[in-house]
Amino acid sequence: MTTVPTEPTAAAAGANATAHFTSDKNPYEAVKDVPPSRVDTLAKRVLSAIHDTIREEKVTYEEYNALKAWLIQVGEDGEWPLFLDVWVEHVVEEVATEHREGSKGTIEGPYYVPDAPECAVNGVGTIPMRDDEQGTRLTWTGTVTATDGTPLENAKVELWHADNDGFYSQFEPSQPQWNLRGTFSVGEGGRFEITTIQPAPYQIPTDGSCGKLIAAAGWHAWRPAHLHVKVSAPGYELLTAQLYFPGDEHNDDDIASAVKPELILDPKPVGDGTATVDYGFVLDPAKG
Repeated sequence: MTTVPTEPTAAAAGANATAHFTSDKNPYEAVKDVPPSRVDTLAKRVLSAIHDTIREEKVTYEEYNALKAWLIQVGEDGEWPLFLDVWVEHVVEEVATEHREGSKGTIEGPYYVPDAPECAVNGVGTIPMRDDEQGTRLTWTGTVTATDGTPLENAKVELWHADNDGFYSQFEPSQPQWNLRGTFSVGEGGRFEITTIQPAPYQIPTDGSCGKLIAAAGWHAWRPAHLHVKVSAPGYELLTAQLYFPGDEHNDDDIASAVKPELILDPKPVGDGTATVDYGFVLDPAKG
C-alpha cells in the first residue's frame, strides 16, 4: 500500500476531492439528453432565488464583492465538492429517494473512492487497517434483503470511514491507500459480518474557503461519527447511506444535515474495548 503524497491541509484535501470526482465520474453523460427547456427552468430558478435574496436583504456592493472573492477562492482551493456535499447534497438525496420503500439512505459525501479491495469470504471479513489502528473494535452483522423479504445473496456492501482522528485515507498523507476502505460480498442468506473500528466525530476542513464561511457565519464545523456504505445488488437500486452512533452530541446539529433516526445504530459493548451491532439493509427493485 502507498500513502498520498500531499500535505494535510484543507486546500490539499479539497484538491484531492476535486481530482477524485473528475476522474471517477462523468457527470455530463447522465444529462446529455436533457432538453434546453429543463436547463432554462433550473438556471432561472437558481438565479431568481439569488436575485430575491439580494433584493430582500438589501445586499451591498461590499458584500457582493466579498461573495465574488470567496467564490473564486472556493474554486482555487478545490473545495466545491466539499461545499456542495456538505450544504446541498442532503436535499438532492431526499428528492432522489423519496419513492423508496426499503432502507433509508443519505449523502455520499466528498471522500468516496470506488474499487476498494474485496475483504469478505462467505460474507465474513475485516476492513483493511493498520496494526495499531486506534478506536473501539466493532463487529457488525446484518442481512441484505429485497423489499419482499428475499435475501440478496449476490449483494455487496462497500464500507469506508474516517480513522480515530477524523481523517480519510487517500485524502491525507499518513494512512495506507486503502485504510478503512473495503468491499464485502455477502454470504448465504444475504448475511455479512464485518470487523472494523468505530470512527470519531470530526470537523470538516476549516483552513480553506469553507472554513471561512463557517467562521463568518458563526457556525460549527462538526460531523457526528459515522460509517459510510454503498449497498448494491443486480436488479436493485443502489443504496448510499451513513450510519451513526447514539449519544453523539452532533447527531442533532450535523453541519451536513445528513442524520436520520433510521440510520442510528445500537452497538453493544462486549468488553475488551470491543462492541457488536446488528443492522441490515432492504433494497428497492430497480425502476424500469
